[in-house]
Amino acid sequence: MPLWRKGNRPAQLPGSLRACRGRSRRFVQRTFWALCLLAMIATVQTVAHPFGGEARQKPTPKATAAKKANELTLAGLRPGRDSVTKAKTKFGTKNMSATDGAIFWNCGDWKMTLDLDARTAVRAVIVSDSTFGKGHPQTPRSHEARNIPIPCYLQTTSTARSLEKGEGLNLKNLWTTGKGLALGDAVERLTSLYGEPDSRSPSTKDGQPLELWYYAFDWAGPDVPQVMEVVCTREKEGQPGRVVEITLAAPSL
Repeated sequence: MPLWRKGNRPAQLPGSLRACRGRSRRFVQRTFWALCLLAMIATVQTVAHPFGGEARQKPTPKATAAKKANELTLAGLRPGRDSVTKAKTKFGTKNMSATDGAIFWNCGDWKMTLDLDARTAVRAVIVSDSTFGKGHPQTPRSHEARNIPIPCYLQTTSTARSLEKGEGLNLKNLWTTGKGLALGDAVERLTSLYGEPDSRSPSTKDGQPLELWYYAFDWAGPDVPQVMEVVCTREKEGQPGRVVEITLAAPSL
């Protein structure tokens, strides 16, 4: 059977040849696309080692940093909003002393200082521990007193019998931040509540090596306290640093 017809037009191939040529073409196309797909998968999943050797999997991206949190109150007082009258009502005047522009309360080894403006509004609240984070101050033990006024603890009524049994006072610490940071807490609690500070710098007090953690809250708006400074002891012999002083200041400072 001639392969060419009149007019030099190609003649139709036999059926068997046409089928063979079609299968070959499809095989080549499928093979080509399969190789392309495998190359794409290998590119996405692996990265060649810069100095040769076996390929390794791409490292996963690091987790994003924890979101920072701001603070509004310290010892239940909000700098820039509350007055000294509220503080006197809250803590009484028995353990209070005053100087020009400041008022102090003492509670064992703890001390609270209120920095005031000319209108007796609270500009800053400072609580400090002279024992450098070795624990809470000892509460008075009086079997005769029923109402024990302790400015840094919630006042409760206890009977002489419960005190004789050694049940204690079970008092609540009032000199904490709104989120619960207290004197004597470990620095891990500080970072868990507020995140990493804007800066950390060495500090000293009474010859003791300390560390100052500085938090700026201007990102939270102009109506909130703008600065919190936390002084901590330094880590020593595997023991974590402890909070020994907390300052919360209003935007005016």
